[in-house]
Amino acid sequence: MLIVIRSAPDHIIFGRKQMRRHLLSAVAAAAVIAGHGPVWADEAAAQRWIDDEFQPSTLSKDEQMAEMQWFIEAAQPYNGMEINVLSEGIPTHSYESEVLTKAFEEITGIKVNHQILGEGEVVQAVQTQLQTGRNLYDGYVNDSDLIGTHSRLQLAYPLTDMMGGDWAGTTSPTLDLDDFMGIQFTTGPDGKLYQLPDQQFANLYWFRKDWFDDEANKAAFKEKYGYDLGVPVNWSAYEDIADFFTNDVKEVDGTAIYGHMDYGKRAPDLGWRMTDAWLSMAGAGDKGEPNGIPVDEWGIRMEAGTCNPVGASVSRGGAANGPAAVYAIRKWDEWLRNYAPPGAASYDFYQSLPALSQGNVAQQIFWYTAFTADMVKPKSEGNNTVDDEGTPLWRMAPSPHGPYWEEGQKVGYQDVGSWTFLKSTPADRAQAAWLYAQFVTSKTVDVKKSHVGLTFIRDSSVNHESFTERAPKLGGLVEFYRSPDRVAWSPTGINVPDYPKLAQIWWQQIGDVNSGAFTPQEAMDRLAEEMDITMGRMQAADESAGVYGGCGPRLNEPQDASFWLEKPGSPKAKLENEKPQGQTVNYDELVQRWQSQ
Repeated sequence: MLIVIRSAPDHIIFGRKQMRRHLLSAVAAAAVIAGHGPVWADEAAAQRWIDDEFQPSTLSKDEQMAEMQWFIEAAQPYNGMEINVLSEGIPTHSYESEVLTKAFEEITGIKVNHQILGEGEVVQAVQTQLQTGRNLYDGYVNDSDLIGTHSRLQLAYPLTDMMGGDWAGTTSPTLDLDDFMGIQFTTGPDGKLYQLPDQQFANLYWFRKDWFDDEANKAAFKEKYGYDLGVPVNWSAYEDIADFFTNDVKEVDGTAIYGHMDYGKRAPDLGWRMTDAWLSMAGAGDKGEPNGIPVDEWGIRMEAGTCNPVGASVSRGGAANGPAAVYAIRKWDEWLRNYAPPGAASYDFYQSLPALSQGNVAQQIFWYTAFTADMVKPKSEGNNTVDDEGTPLWRMAPSPHGPYWEEGQKVGYQDVGSWTFLKSTPADRAQAAWLYAQFVTSKTVDVKKSHVGLTFIRDSSVNHESFTERAPKLGGLVEFYRSPDRVAWSPTGINVPDYPKLAQIWWQQIGDVNSGAFTPQEAMDRLAEEMDITMGRMQAADESAGVYGGCGPRLNEPQDASFWLEKPGSPKAKLENEKPQGQTVNYDELVQRWQSQ
């Protein structure tokens, strides 16, 4: 059963258990605040944490201590406060929740309850607080995918304004924003910073290099397809490789193997499986960095120099139901059915990624580097994708692109989980949470945190000598993040006017493809129409009450699809040949190119 909560300008939908959880969280938060006494900060504790935990670092121990002394002094007005923050469940946040909260409390005297939930629940909690004004949490690690939402609704504290104003006294002089690699993704169209990156990971291609290097496999593949077995440059090659390992190689050391891994369970994470640049990888959007201009990876059109989306349907100039988008969904469905292990279609996001450690999959086109930490665990912990010395038998590489893709388009997705503070949070509690956010991203802490979670946010950390030493054990992660190519991977951008409202439409429509209820074309037609209907309601709310600050949608009038498909750029007309010749590249040569740039 569903509970529907209505509030202008739209409504949100929760499952009964999820709603109960949020209400209990709010009650618990109020209870813990009331009874907590003062805890005094301690320089000796700071020194102990520096010596015992926060090594290595880009700072000397003296520099680390100076940074911690600033935190001690800045936190004095909030000493004894107990605050609540929320993030999704990945190793980086587990480290923050279990280790860094203790360090922060001992050093500053501020207790942090760092709760971890699934990403969908985090988005729902943010949406609840935005719409109700009720302070559920004092800070969120909220994906930068919501930058278009936060910059329009103006319900989040704009960090640029706060750092130069009321929060000047709680903004670290060593924060060094220029060192953060994801700042461009957390900056709104008004040029203001709204979110501070806490963790960042890319959606890359993953493959079993040991199987690809096998001479018998190489010879058999070349004989069958006429080109070399290697890292696929395009989706044609990916499909050939998937077919080859599934239907020709079939097994390795007596174990059945498969040429592809993905997931298809009808659940909210199926939606971000697609909005995380899947359409763009196929080539549905336009050229542009960090997102397509004027059509982005969601298929939403917003003309250059404006802040008003004009539509998602092809009839309005969008591309969500165009030929490239339909092709992308069709390939996802075909590959999942034909080349993935049995049961993969019923996996969700959290089940599919760890499944790789079983060692029965040759490649995955859509793999988040946040799970690198799990994939480098030793054999003794059940990971069958490393050798006896713990060296990965796999590698990560750039994502292949579909036939509609053109040079200058983004190639894939980056998740930039970023600290976000809502104006409905009392100012003192928001500033205490801001101190915690800066602490867990500080140079004192960041190299060690990066070694634990492998979700780099600072250039200085990824370039630290300790990662040069560790790089051979990380399957290409360090090489990727040191390469200039990484800029072609970016999060959802500013074309999306209200992420929570639009994201919930995706998984239901895509789920209908996996179930067989609708064809890819039918599902994407329905998806595009629902997006336009929802954006139409946003437009009405913005025009009547300024809900989106004048930057809400202003939908184009529908026209015959041919009007847009015959124009240059996106939406793009259907190709006569959607499977051109497969292309591959040698992995070792690719890494050498990265290192020479």
